[in-house]
Amino acid sequence: MRHKKKGRSLNRKASHRKALMMNLAKSLVQYEIIQTTDAKAKELRRYADKLITLGKRGDLHARRQAIAKLGDPDLVAKVFDDLAERDEIASRNGGYTRIIKLGNRQGDAAPVSRISWVGSTLENTEELRYPKHILEQFVTEEEVLEEEEE
Repeated sequence: MRHKKKGRSLNRKASHRKALMMNLAKSLVQYEIIQTTDAKAKELRRYADKLITLGKRGDLHARRQAIAKLGDPDLVAKVFDDLAERDEIASRNGGYTRIIKLGNRQGDAAPVSRISWVGSTLENTEELRYPKHILEQFVTEEEVLEEEEE
């Protein structure tokens, strides 16, 4: 029995699970929306909410703890200076992430979810998810309308 055992094992050893959560958290901070399995998203929610709590504290010790959890000082700076300061997040006492279930994955029918920060949408995170050289390849609706008018 698993009495008093917190968290999900995700069928991984402790070191692999720690590395997985660190990598998922890095991606969530960098791109603000990521897609993963339900179990990983639910476990990442605990990890990410603690990062925001450290960011809201804002002192040096909290910053060093966040660097230990994320491993990247640039992403920690984003958590402390950008994410923790946003109105949608700063006004809350918890629940900084949102999980949206998307259905099942094609290959193995694993349940898939999209996890994002509260207030982040697909539209306002497009620049983060795609490099500029890829965004330039897409033709916007405004450009199509301008071509039709000419």
